[in-house]
Amino acid sequence: MLLSLIVFLPLAGAVLVLLAGGRGDQPERAPLVRNLALLTSLATFAATLYLWWRFDPASAAFQFEEKHAWIPEFGIQYYIGVDGISLLLIVLTGFLTPIALLSSWESVQRGVKSFSFFILALESAMLGVFVSVDLFLFYIFWDAMLIPMYFLIGIWGYERRIYAAVKFILYTMAGSVLMLIAIIALAVAHNSATGSPSFNLLDLYSLNLGDTFQWYAFLAFALAFAIKVPLFPFHTWLPDAHVEAPTAGSIILAGVLLKMGTYGLLRFAFPLFPQAAMHFAPYIATLAVIGIIYGALVAMVQPDMKKLVAYSSVSHLGVVVLGLCAMNVQGVQGSVMQMLNHGISTGGLFMIVGMLSDRRHTRLISEYGGLKAVTPKLVAAFLIITLASIALPFTNGFVGEFLIFVGAFRWSPKLTAFAATGVILSAVYMLWMFQRVNYGPIRNEHNRTLPDLTPREWAMTAPIVALAIFMGVYPNLFLKPMEASVNRVIERVNRHQPAQVQTTPAAAERGVKVSVP
Repeated sequence: MLLSLIVFLPLAGAVLVLLAGGRGDQPERAPLVRNLALLTSLATFAATLYLWWRFDPASAAFQFEEKHAWIPEFGIQYYIGVDGISLLLIVLTGFLTPIALLSSWESVQRGVKSFSFFILALESAMLGVFVSVDLFLFYIFWDAMLIPMYFLIGIWGYERRIYAAVKFILYTMAGSVLMLIAIIALAVAHNSATGSPSFNLLDLYSLNLGDTFQWYAFLAFALAFAIKVPLFPFHTWLPDAHVEAPTAGSIILAGVLLKMGTYGLLRFAFPLFPQAAMHFAPYIATLAVIGIIYGALVAMVQPDMKKLVAYSSVSHLGVVVLGLCAMNVQGVQGSVMQMLNHGISTGGLFMIVGMLSDRRHTRLISEYGGLKAVTPKLVAAFLIITLASIALPFTNGFVGEFLIFVGAFRWSPKLTAFAATGVILSAVYMLWMFQRVNYGPIRNEHNRTLPDLTPREWAMTAPIVALAIFMGVYPNLFLKPMEASVNRVIERVNRHQPAQVQTTPAAAERGVKVSVP
């Protein structure tokens, strides 16, 4: 019952928030609503840490499984479980939700009850995505998370919020429909092979699918996940959604929602259709490398801090996809690690930009300058999160990128060489932005009286800064739990590949060729 508790505790809290808020919008009840929502999110985070403590890192199987018949006529079950790949993403979701709520403490003054409800409902849906083993259940959670985010952007966003919210939901649903068709096709294929339909991921792994079926089904899954990542050229919804979303929405969108695309590729698309996956992997990796360079170049010329960070996500998540396409231990472990890192560092950047926007009501870089003399504590936190974002050694970003590039180089040296330019470009646009905002003379008189970090902002900033450093110094604490599960996925994908004739060093001396699966 632990997983069900983690998934549905935020939803129960969301219902309590509605009851505590009373009818209509009652501002006098806003403090009660905010505190109740925060306590619910903290309790959920504590439950995810307990899950991590009880998790067995030596096992590659799903743990804490819960399986109940739901719609047995169609082989649909309430089947949830957690392995090393999903474990830390669950913890990340629990960690970022209280920070998102704290970021809106003062900036969201209208509709506090509804805002808190949607944040908590969104957390339940995101957690459901990461624990679903039944594909039908996964799809329900996958689509359910669109609704709260749509309202968060559309109601509490900025000037073009309706346009951004509609674009977000249309893009995601377009890919989701194709994925649903592929999921149904898999259940039908299982029925043809065994006489009974099933949406159980473990059952579907055992199917012997033909090449044509694999190709079309893989492309349907891959398109849905590529849009969510977002992978170039399906990225155009992301800058609009980030720029128009409230700070809390941007933190969750960057920190968790985008990871569902890369998680989906690793959990479903690659292991379900291994032959098709490895056939298309070079093409997907090429799009990822284009996205790395394109996202970095576009970020470099952005006048808006929030839009700059949004385009940096396109670049950074391209690196994650490259590591997945390599499908070796270093590449995949680096990708999962980088999913966590990106959630911490980019979520932190959106948090900092939100703090500055709340103070000055503008995100334009040209409106700032000289903040180091006015808000030194905020600038110090800004600096550490920026350095983590550009993967400085001894920060969390370095570990993930290093592993990805090691794994990718073993797979495709040429693509890796092009992708590595993104590291340089990332340092250019991030440090240039940081320098223009925080150094030099104070060009705008409004900046002279800006307050430094408040106690509430310290509560948001300190955990992110601490994690950015801790994950860089002690990466094995995060790499160890995923190792067995990553190896299992890689073994499954590579087991279905045609044997390659290779020459081992020992055999080469004797002129002998050996077949390696």
